[in-house]
Amino acid sequence: MNSTDNSCKGCSMGKESRSCPKLQVHDWLSDVPNTFNKGEIVEVRFKNTRKDYYFNIHGIHLEVGDMVAVEASPGHDIGMVSLTGDLVLKQMKRHKVTYIDGELRKVYRVAKPVDIEKWEEAMALEHQTMLTARRIAEELQLNMKIGDVEFQGDKTKAIFYYIADERVDFRQLIKVYAETFRIRIEMKQIGARQEAGRIGGIGPCGRELCCSSWMTNFVSVTTNAARYQEISLNPQKLAGQCGKLKCCLNYELDCYMDAQKDFPSTQIPLHTRKGKYLFQKADIFNRVLWYALDGSGPNRIVALTVDKVKEVIRKNRNSDSVDELISDVDVSMVISESAEYQNVVGQDSLDRFDKLEDKPIKRKKRGRNIKSDKKRPPRAQKPTRTDNETTTAKRPEQKDRKGDDESNKNRPNPRNRRRPSDSKAPNNPSPQSTQAPKKADKEVQGEASKEGAENKRRPIQRRKKNFRRPKKDDA
Repeated sequence: MNSTDNSCKGCSMGKESRSCPKLQVHDWLSDVPNTFNKGEIVEVRFKNTRKDYYFNIHGIHLEVGDMVAVEASPGHDIGMVSLTGDLVLKQMKRHKVTYIDGELRKVYRVAKPVDIEKWEEAMALEHQTMLTARRIAEELQLNMKIGDVEFQGDKTKAIFYYIADERVDFRQLIKVYAETFRIRIEMKQIGARQEAGRIGGIGPCGRELCCSSWMTNFVSVTTNAARYQEISLNPQKLAGQCGKLKCCLNYELDCYMDAQKDFPSTQIPLHTRKGKYLFQKADIFNRVLWYALDGSGPNRIVALTVDKVKEVIRKNRNSDSVDELISDVDVSMVISESAEYQNVVGQDSLDRFDKLEDKPIKRKKRGRNIKSDKKRPPRAQKPTRTDNETTTAKRPEQKDRKGDDESNKNRPNPRNRRRPSDSKAPNNPSPQSTQAPKKADKEVQGEASKEGAENKRRPIQRRKKNFRRPKKDDA
């Protein structure tokens, strides 16, 4: 009932009220004839979670989903019938009932088209009125938040729902609101859970929020409920959309407390000759407790039954020695009997973001050094020769090398870049080398010049960094 869009078609009540109903009750006595409440008292639902009970004084035949005009103070209001029959008396015990002079308020009539049009015009003003009300509260520097605004069906009154941690003096605020909006003002304080119920939403369980679907009385929730159930005290998981602890923490609390009535205190350590054992965790419904040796870490834990732990504590009090704690529980059986929950996605793993994929590491290839490539001369291509040319060219050289040994000794190495000079000659040359004929020297020099010309065509080998040229004085 918070919008004029007739797009909610999930149920019959949604079609009539133009919104999803909150705090809806299933009439499980609908097929049973009414004996105690024969249409005299009906439940009427207004915007969001506001409900009230009215007396059908004129005996009008009303069904669930009918729009009715009911008594208000002052004027009249428009609401929708949400429950009839004997179940209304049960609901009156759970909800607050408004009385005027000790009597229930009355149902005037079924709403006319004129009443519904005026009611829709009033609902269209609620959003803009809420924004203006928040701006005025900020200007007056009041520590409060306007959560919602609800207009009465005849546009003569508006209820401002606000949230505040401390007591707020809003006497000046009401005067400003009355002058601005020209209506009667009613301020109603609500809590964070009630605000979440009025807004609605989907919880982490995938269902509609309990505070907006069926809960009416909000019981305080403490962290002891999580401790009894061995739940991790993680505020992000324990808090609901309202910012408070989830109400569902109290649902199974009684079962856990009954199962732990005969459990020993987890603060009592177990003393043995090997050392002191400290409590680590518990499986309450399987009645298994895990202990670990002090200083060994939680990796080496021992599973013990509740009776075994009680026996060790009794021996410690009687000063009886215990050699070592040995697990008396088959842990595999305990795990197999647990719930069939499987962490398929891996959302509960703490190191799920630290795992590397099993893929080969691709290293970047270094780019070639362009400067060194420019300095390097291009490789010279060797001239192609036929087989006949190569054989004829090599035969006379082989004869000269075999026939003249002395000329081969003085012949320079063709692989050396520099030609041998006289300074590299030995200090005490032999007399035979000085008496060599001049013609032989000229032939050797001619052959050396030819071989040197062929060596110039070969690519120059780059020197290493640690290369050192030989000195001239070296032998």
